[in-house]
Amino acid sequence: MLVFASGEGVVMRLTGRIVRFDTVRGYGFITPDSGGDDVFLHANDLEMEKSSARPGARVSFDVEDGERGQFATSVRPRGGASVNQTGGQMESDGGESSPGDYVEVLSATEFEHVVTELLLTVTPPLNAPQIVAVRAALMELAGHQNWLE
Repeated sequence: MLVFASGEGVVMRLTGRIVRFDTVRGYGFITPDSGGDDVFLHANDLEMEKSSARPGARVSFDVEDGERGQFATSVRPRGGASVNQTGGQMESDGGESSPGDYVEVLSATEFEHVVTELLLTVTPPLNAPQIVAVRAALMELAGHQNWLE
């Protein structure tokens, strides 16, 4: 589970597997990796091709409470490889989850925003050229390590 603050409060980003999805009716369910009840999934909340929403597909998603229980929003596909502690790629065997299964892959824009916000909180404060230099170095590293979508 990834928890982060946004302008709208705290958002919980979960990971899980689609257990069923009816492409004709446009809905299905996701089993969260963290356990608990399955979460309702509607086709309108997919940020991926509907044809990719098949049983067993790994996804990350936000959860909201509705009148009929929890439902998934901003459902995105998960990559098949994770990064090991030395920064090299490890192939996923599709079996049990590993620590890398719980890390959301961000777009370059999202990553840049998160890094900038973090650098603005550093003490002692960094000046603008320092922030730009550190951010550029982290963006380059993230690109080389395939940490970005």
